[in-house]
Formats: sequence, C-alpha cells, structure tokens
Amino acid sequence: MTQTIAPRVRTLVLLFLAVTGALLAGAAPASAHAALTGSDPERGAVVDTAPTQVSLTFSERIAVSDDAVRVLDPKGKRVDKGDPANPSGTTYSVGLVGGLPDGTYTVAYQVVSADSHPVAGAFTFSIGAPSETSVSVSAQGSDDGLVGLLYGFGRYVSYAGFVVMAGGAAFVLACWGRGSGVRAVQRLVVSGWLALTAATLGLLLLRGSYTTSGKAGDIFDLSLLGDVLQTKTGAALVSRLLLLAAAALFIAVLFGAYDKREDEEKRDLSFGLAVGGAVVAAGLAASWAMSEHASQGLQPGVAMPVDVLHLLAVAAWLGGLTALLVALFRAPAETPVGRDAVQRFSRLAFGSVVTLVVTGIYQSWRQLGSWSAFTDTRYGQLLLVKIGLVVVLVGIASVSRRWTARLAEAPADAVPAQAAEQSDAETSGARAGVAAAGGTGKAEGAKATSGDGEASGTGSARAAQLARQRAAMETARQKRLRDADPHRSGLRRSVLAEAGVAVVLLAVTTVLTQTEPGRTEQEAKAAGSSSSSASAPTGQGTGAVTLTMPFDTGGKNGKGVVSIDLEPARVGDNVMHVYVDGPDGRPVDLPEVKVAFTLSAKDIGPLPVVPDHITTGHWSASGVQLPMAGDWTIEVTVRTSDIDQVTVSKNAQIG
Repeated sequence: MTQTIAPRVRTLVLLFLAVTGALLAGAAPASAHAALTGSDPERGAVVDTAPTQVSLTFSERIAVSDDAVRVLDPKGKRVDKGDPANPSGTTYSVGLVGGLPDGTYTVAYQVVSADSHPVAGAFTFSIGAPSETSVSVSAQGSDDGLVGLLYGFGRYVSYAGFVVMAGGAAFVLACWGRGSGVRAVQRLVVSGWLALTAATLGLLLLRGSYTTSGKAGDIFDLSLLGDVLQTKTGAALVSRLLLLAAAALFIAVLFGAYDKREDEEKRDLSFGLAVGGAVVAAGLAASWAMSEHASQGLQPGVAMPVDVLHLLAVAAWLGGLTALLVALFRAPAETPVGRDAVQRFSRLAFGSVVTLVVTGIYQSWRQLGSWSAFTDTRYGQLLLVKIGLVVVLVGIASVSRRWTARLAEAPADAVPAQAAEQSDAETSGARAGVAAAGGTGKAEGAKATSGDGEASGTGSARAAQLARQRAAMETARQKRLRDADPHRSGLRRSVLAEAGVAVVLLAVTTVLTQTEPGRTEQEAKAAGSSSSSASAPTGQGTGAVTLTMPFDTGGKNGKGVVSIDLEPARVGDNVMHVYVDGPDGRPVDLPEVKVAFTLSAKDIGPLPVVPDHITTGHWSASGVQLPMAGDWTIEVTVRTSDIDQVTVSKNAQIG
C-alpha cells in the first residue's frame, strides 16, 4: 500500500502546481469583501469650494443604513443630510448642508459588504485650507471589540461543530457501522450538533451589533434582530437552524433504530441514511456558501458549489479523523475499531484530500488572482500558512497509512497472547486482593454489630469502595488490551498528531473567511494610487511627493508604516500630510510625530515641522516653507510610548 501512495502524492503535487500556475497566470478582475476604491472629494484633498455631496465608491455593492455615511465639521457637528443614496453601480453618496466654512472635514463610513462582512473607515478632506479638528474617529470597526471577538469565536465553533457532526456520522456510516453503538462516538457526534446549534443561535443574536455599533448592550436588541432576519446572512442562519432540526432526526435514527438492527437490515437502512445525511450536510454547507466569499465576485454560480464540496471534504477528512481518534482511544476492548474500518477511512481521507486540492486551487485563484498576492496581502499570507499546515497534515497522514498497512498485515488476533495472559493474571491477582479486602470488611462489619449501629454505614461505604475498585480494574484491563498491539498504538499516536494539526488548520481557515481577499485588497490599493496620481496638482516645476517609510521602535505595538504627502513639492509654500498605519494596514494614533527637512548640499536644516493631529492616523501641516530646490532629506520621528521612538528618513527632489 505504501508503494502505491507515493505516485499518488507526486501526481497531486504536480497537478496542484500546474493548475495553480495556469489559473494565476490568466487571472481576471474580481472582487469580494468590499473595499473603498475611491471618493469625491478624495482622501486628503483640499478643494476650493464646498461640495454639495460626498460620494464613496466601493469594490462591490454594499448594504447601507441611515447612518452608514457621516460627514463631520472641524467641531464634530454632522453636516450631512438625508440618507445615503446609490446613484449608480457601486457608488454611494450623501448630501451636505449648504454654506460650509473652510476647514478640515471628516468622512466616516460603516457598511456591510455583499459577502456579509462589516467594512468601516474614515478619511478627511479640506475646504479652502486644512485646519485643526476636534473629531477623533476611531479606526476600530464594529468587528474589532468584544462583539467581534465573540462573533469570531462563534464562527470557529460553528465550523468545528459541523466538521465533527458531519464527519463523525460519515465515519460511522461509511467506515465503521459498529460505531453506532459506541457511547464515545455517539457523544462526539451529538456534541458537534449541540456546538453548531448553539453557535448558530449566538451568531444570529450577535449579528446586529456586529454589523452596526459593535456594543455588547445591543446583542439582545430585538429591532436589530429583526433587521438581521431580512438580510442574506440572517436568512442563511435561520436556514441552518431548520436544517439542524433535520440533522437531529438523522442522528436519532443513526444511533437508535440503525444501531438496533441486524447486519442485514443495517445495509438496507444505511443507503437511506447516507442519502438523507448527504442532503442535510450539503444544505448546511450551502448556508455558508450562499452568504460569504463564494457568493460574490467572479463566477458565483461555480464558486458556491465548489465551496460546498470543499466544506464537505473538510468534514469527511477532519471530522472522520476525530471520530477515528475517539474510537482508537475510547472504544471498548470488546468492540475495537477494526482494520477494515481503518482502511476504509484511509481511502475516504485520500478522496477527500484530492477534492480539497482541486477545490482549493480554484478558490485560491479566485480570491488571489496573482502570485504577488501570496506575499503582499494578509489573505495570501494566511493562505500560505494554511497550505503549509495541509502539507504537514498530509505528511502525518502518510505515517498513519503505514501503520494502517502494518495493522492489515498483522495476524487476525490483534492482541498478543502474552499480553492477554499477563492482563488476565494481573486481573485475577487484583480480584483476589479485592476479595480479601471484602472479607476483612465483612469481618469488621460483623464485629461492629454489637456497637452503636455504625456497622450498616461502614458496610455500605466499603461496598461502594469495592465497586469503584472493580470498575477501575476493568478500565485498566481494557486499556492494556488496547495498548497491547504496537501497530494500533502507533496508529493512535499518528492520528492524535493529525488531530492536533487539524485544530490549528481549522482556526486558520476561520480567520481566512473573515479576511479581505487578496484580489480586493490589491484592487483597492491600485485604485487608491490611481486616484492620488490623478488628483496631484500640476504646474511648471511643480508636482507632488509621496514617501512611505516602515518603522519599528522596538517596543510593544512599535511597528507600522508612516507616509508623507507633500504638495506641490516646490520651492516656497507646501502642504504636508502625514499618515500612520499599523501592521494590519489600519490607521493608528501615536503619542508624537515630528518631521524635519534637511538640504545637506547647501547646509540648510534641519527645518523642524510639528504637524497638527487631524484624525486617527492623520496629521497635517500647511505653510511648510522650503527655501531652495534640491535633493532634500525628510526625516520622520515617531514615538509609540514614553521611551520608544525611532527616526526614519528618505530623500525627495523638491522643485
């Protein structure tokens, strides 16, 4: 068997590389997980006259509420009027009151993308000239606080519950029919159903707060719950609850009527259970596909069925693996999981891996679109981690296959005779000891009958103690019988290692489903760069300079990127904007930001500039005077704590 595995693995690897290369080379534009790709006025722009409206353009259609877009003046007063409108395509606008004075205005938005994820952000523009503002719009979205953590945990529990329930039931039906009568396997599958049901109810309650305020107090707001039920995600969660009712009936039959049938009757009933279980499992998987990444972007009609297949393959592999682990460790000695069952699961797992490779290649192409997205986007980086974990998991699975082959080649009597004899001898000796102890207890009880009536209580306590000892001896005996076979012990260890990696893999997959796809992130960056270039002021000997400098102060939360926009980058008066983003690309505030300009060729400088704080992650300074043209060094000093600071610099041609 081992010799036939290697060619299959090599074939899978070559198929993966060939198809991935072809798909990524021919990638076409697509979007999912909405991102802001443009605005009017643009971020950081200075306009001469007050606009009548603010327009935002996203990478896909979004859901907006009454307060989805807010425009605030320098004092924090709202100056927008009316509800957001959708004049065309993916552009949404909100009107402004008339007669707005000069100054810096803040635009804050909080919307829900078509693939169910909340998207929040803020930027500023100025009328006439930049000014100080009292507005401090937090970069934290509704999905970043306690509610976001609870929602993310609920998603993980729901995925884990589905995998354990569907995979465990598939393991019993397809690999080990006798497992329907094993208490530990029954508890595993029922626990998966309970976890998925509880998580789905929790997600339904959390959804309203998760996509709006992010406040824990709004979790039980019935009006928000009513709004959620009218959305695509709310309908998917309700559908999942209805399908879980059908799943409960399936589990009751599997571990009730099915277990009590004879082998011949089981074969007749198993076909009906397999068809019904497959329909319910596919429906549950579709409740994710219809409301998340697969439902938006490129080829949704293909992507959703592929996503369903991917989830079912994950459940069959990882859920079946969990059930096998429980069976190997907890099944009674008189009904051990047999070699035939292990071999059948080995074949099922191999088929699941093939399905995962094929569907995973398609999903990767669809969500990334280019090789650079693997390293330049957070989604791509997480996907690389997931691929690495899958490779490790397949490697451990190959070890399990070797143990399976050895188990199949072993004699029919899986327990060595010597181990069985030793177990019987130890059990007989222990029982003799218990009997002797029981006789002593009886004698002591007889002596105590002439006392004050304590004999009855002492005898009952002694009987309970003896019962516990007998139960412990029986448990130990069964464990020795299970552990006596070295092949089965090796298989248990490798399967346990697989399950440990699978837990981490499932966590990474959950995070991936909440992360903006690489395609969308790169499209948003490209659109932002294009809009910045288009809005740059022009003139004789003039232009604009944008410098990006990563920094690391060495302290906690000390990493990030600082960007300098200098307009029009000429001799004389200039306007400077400073933007600071954290490692995740979101704006962050720092205790102090300072800038200095030096023209070493003419011994000018450093000329210090202390910009004014505008909003989260944004500082600005007007009237920055540069007396001469030349190659200027621009130094930025950032301080992230009382003691942690660093200075980074870049050169720019001025004039």
